[in-house]
Parts: sequence; C-alpha cells; structure tokens
Amino acid sequence: MSTAAIPGAPLPVRTPGSRARGRHRRPERPEIPAGSPALVLAVPATAGPESRSVVEELLSIVRSEQGGVQTAVGYLPGNGAESTGGDEHTVAELLAMAAEAGLPAPVLVPLVPGPHGFLTELHALAAEYGAPVTDVLGPHPLLAEAVHVRLSEAGLARADRARLFAIATAADGVVLTTVGGEDAAAAAGITGVLLAARLAVPVVPAALDVPGSVAAAVNHLKETGSQRPALAPLVIGPEADSELLAAAAEETGCPSAAPLGAYPTVGQLIASTYLAALPEPSPEAEAAAEAEAAAAEGTHAGRAAHAAHAAAEGPADQ
Repeated sequence: MSTAAIPGAPLPVRTPGSRARGRHRRPERPEIPAGSPALVLAVPATAGPESRSVVEELLSIVRSEQGGVQTAVGYLPGNGAESTGGDEHTVAELLAMAAEAGLPAPVLVPLVPGPHGFLTELHALAAEYGAPVTDVLGPHPLLAEAVHVRLSEAGLARADRARLFAIATAADGVVLTTVGGEDAAAAAGITGVLLAARLAVPVVPAALDVPGSVAAAVNHLKETGSQRPALAPLVIGPEADSELLAAAAEETGCPSAAPLGAYPTVGQLIASTYLAALPEPSPEAEAAAEAEAAAAEGTHAGRAAHAAHAAAEGPADQ
C-alpha cells in the first residue's frame, strides 16, 4: 500500500495536499477530487521479489506524477491460498477491505500492455464489488518509447535517430514479443508501427506463449532482407514467465532487449489511465474548488502587496 497507509488497514481515502504558490511554480497536475477511490494496481502474478520490486517502483513514479492519489497493489492468490501474507494483499482482499470500510470501490488498473488471460478473472471479480476496471496500458506511443530505450540500452538501436553515429550491433529488424496469445500479438502491432517509425526498421509482433510465433516472425524478417533481427519484449515483467523470454532468444539465436520493467513512461501511463477512469466532478464541486483557489490566490497576492509596500517605506523611515 502507499506509505500513507497503515499496513493491513483498509484502503485509505485521499488527504488533500497543499497547493504550490508563486509566479514560477510548476504547472499544476489535474486535481484529484476529495474522496476519490484508491488506485489498485492489479498485478497478474503472485507476490514475489521480482514482481514486488517492479510494482513498488512503478507506484513510486505514480505518486510523484500525481500527488494525492492513494495506491495499493493487488496480486493474484498463490498456491490456492487467498492471502499473500504480511503487508501484501490479493485484489480480492483489497476489494473486500474497501467494501467493509464503506469506502468507494477502488479503480483497478491492470498491469499489462495488452490483452491477457487474467483479465477475464479480474473483470469477474470486479463485478462482484462494483469496482471499475480500466483499459490495459497499450497500445500507446509511450510504450513504443520505452521499448526503444530498452533496445538502445542493449546496444540494439540508436538512442536518437538524429544522432548519426553508427552502432555495429544495431538491429535491422525487430520482433516485438508479448504474452497473451494471438490477440495480444495483434494488439501489439499498433505499438509496433509506432516503434518502426522511431527506429526506421521493420517491426513484426509475435506471441511468446504461442509455439513457433517468435521463430516465424524472425524468419519473416530474414526473408525480407533483415540480417540482424533482434527481440524486443513488450512486457512489463510480472505478466510474463522469464523462461519464455530466454527460450525465445535461445530458439531464434537473436539478441534480446530487457522487459520494460519500471520505465518511467509506464508509471505515467498508469497514472493517466487512473485519472481517465475517475468520474467527472459535479458543477458544484468545480465551482467550490475554483472559489477556494481564487481565495487562496487573493490571500497570497495581498501578502505580497503588503510586503512590497513595507519594503518601499523602509528606507524613508531610516
């Protein structure tokens, strides 16, 4: 859960924070209405060291992107047991805790870039509690950016097309690998088009969990002229078995970039997806918020004018 929550306690509600003042303050992010539901990041995996490190860093990014949002992580139950133990909870536990406390049903954000088998179970569970489930995180240009960066980190792509230096190991074709079957591969094709525009090389999607899909995509690239194809996982991490990634690289003999993991744009997507799922505030609430902001700005301006007047009169009194 968020650092503002007591471990094991029901999901917290938002506590409004103070608003920055001054002419040179940063542009304000969209305000989260008071009493808004919590964000539950629905992880398609059981709690463990690998999944935990990724989701905790992603939620840290979410909180830095959108202050005031209350967050929690919901895992899948493991070994037939509902509870994960300790401070970690399953999605079902978090929904039940919110209902028992009389809090709004949390917004469930699936931690997947596209179609995935666990979504059916997640929607069925959410329906029991009347909890909203957002769209998956992709396809989206920010995911294409994240894949591009992971390829450049592995020495398989230029970090910036504007830089004309050569990379001897740069791939001249990319297989965008994902999990979730043929539906996921088809959906990944849109992100693949965006990635191809960034890299100026052909990109073909393939499903890691469909036998022969990745090998067929690599062969297609080679038949169309690619001599150095590479694999680029369109997976965040917890939703894919790491053995699938290793097996695909070994089967095809192609180098592979790392999964997206806690790349910052993934956290940004989680925050924006949550915000889009919040109900529109009523006209009365908007008017009250504007009046409060205007009053606060008036108070600040009055203090500034008083300080300026005092400073101007100071030399005359000396």
